[in-house]
Amino acid sequence: MKRWIVCEPLIVEAQALARKLGVSPVLASLLIKRGYADEASARKFLNPSFEELHDPALMLGMKEAVERILSAIDAGEKILVYGDYDVDGTTGTVVLRRALKMLGAETGFHVPHRFTEGYGINRAALEKARDDGFKVIISVDCGIRSHEPLEWAKANGLDCIVTDHHLPDEDEGAPPARSVLNPNQKGCSYPDKNLAGVGVAFKLAHALFRARGREAQVKGFLKVVAIGTVADVAPLVGENRAIVALGLADLPRATNPGLRALMEVAGCGDGRGLTATDLGFRISPRINAAGRMDAARAVVELFEAETDEEAQKLAAHLDMRNRERQTVQSEIIKRAFAELALSTDTNAHSHVAVIAGDGWHRGVIGIAASKVAEKLNRPCVIISLDEAGLGHGSARSIETYHLLNGLTTCADLFEQFGGHSHAAGLTIKRECIEELRRRLNEHAASNIKGDDLVPVVRVDAELPCEAVTLGLAEELRRLEPFGASNPQPVFLTRGLRLAYEPRVLKERHLKMRVAGADGRTFDAIWWGGAEELTSGQTLTQGARIEMAYTLELNTWQGETRLQMCVQDVRESG
Repeated sequence: MKRWIVCEPLIVEAQALARKLGVSPVLASLLIKRGYADEASARKFLNPSFEELHDPALMLGMKEAVERILSAIDAGEKILVYGDYDVDGTTGTVVLRRALKMLGAETGFHVPHRFTEGYGINRAALEKARDDGFKVIISVDCGIRSHEPLEWAKANGLDCIVTDHHLPDEDEGAPPARSVLNPNQKGCSYPDKNLAGVGVAFKLAHALFRARGREAQVKGFLKVVAIGTVADVAPLVGENRAIVALGLADLPRATNPGLRALMEVAGCGDGRGLTATDLGFRISPRINAAGRMDAARAVVELFEAETDEEAQKLAAHLDMRNRERQTVQSEIIKRAFAELALSTDTNAHSHVAVIAGDGWHRGVIGIAASKVAEKLNRPCVIISLDEAGLGHGSARSIETYHLLNGLTTCADLFEQFGGHSHAAGLTIKRECIEELRRRLNEHAASNIKGDDLVPVVRVDAELPCEAVTLGLAEELRRLEPFGASNPQPVFLTRGLRLAYEPRVLKERHLKMRVAGADGRTFDAIWWGGAEELTSGQTLTQGARIEMAYTLELNTWQGETRLQMCVQDVRESG
């Protein structure tokens, strides 16, 4: 049973702000609740602009990084862009490669293979880079904890510039690089700490173009930066909100053959009317599938394709890999729940689910961990064990638990680990997993309250049926792009009646039609609703219900209709 937390109405304040902005009290109330209570901040939020992007020179290490890269370009020295294999890392690699090429640099790139090289900078790749004549290495979305390989690079004549956004190791401090760009490193006063890895790479590109008097060309990169930012689930507030909003607006003008082919294969047409949801659930998974199922360098090759034919071939390859990923992911999730059910100690997973299996596909365990954490509403670690007994794990958390802090208390158990407050990766020996389960649950038990483990539906406002209109749904689009820290608003309406018995779609979803007290009827879709219904709960024709939902515009064959996307349903009374 989910808890519904309904925000208190702000009638007087909302009406006052609504008059100043010329918007509905509903929209004004949402702005106030999201921290934009005065006219100036609300207008800024509703109208994202390029001027909201901070000066890249404010980032610690930027001056040194720009000077070294420009001197390399002028001297004809080879520069290697060293990316990560996820969407954030590959899009950041694409951005920097393109920027350096436009500035006249001779470059190469390396994206490590997830299974043979693993995450982060590795010495073997640096040795090859040195042997191939590269003088400067620029990392993307990695490197902040790669102390040993960077020490080797420094001792062997390679100048490394780290661009990353992951949390640094507090004990070891900054890595031994020529320059480190990371808004989260100690001593960096950069105003926005929420940039994704691709965002940090973009700030470097911005600074380089400014130094060469070509700043006007920077905006063209935002399309790709937006994709990586959304894919990394970066908070869509502040600078990230502007990046994604501007990138989405520019997508219809895309000329890159690879990007156009990717949008086409993802069913996104020419890019018109796309939202952050489209980036996150249609475009990004196809990019991500490359690194999860095969080699992520295919993503860079796609965006660097020079002909439509080559781009379409590579986009089709990513689409095929994504379908494979979906199949394997579904199987791993089933196995994970089966392993969980077999656990003889129910307390072993009371606060954190630590699940291990032999030979599970390492490319999808991160997604599987997210799905299990969402279903259980508690942190989850899924570990794939190889034949040598070494486990490669991905961990995902819930809103109220700082995952990296928990893992840090178990640091002696890992061969390697790192990540964010809500997502992390690790390697661990088989014999250490049981101790990890015990200690991580012990830490979580002292940091997670009982109510934190009960799924919550946060309702922004209660609406009477007559307020639910097509016009309101259209106005709510002004709050886009929706995503982390700026979720789609959830409403509650009581006194609804099921006009028909729900229809089950694909054995998982529920298609519904509800009638309001004013006699109007509404289409409603409950994604996963067939699985969400609690034991004994039935939804029959004529049942009186109250519904928590989001509002969407559903356009079909030229006609736009209002659609409720159900978050939860309760029988009235």
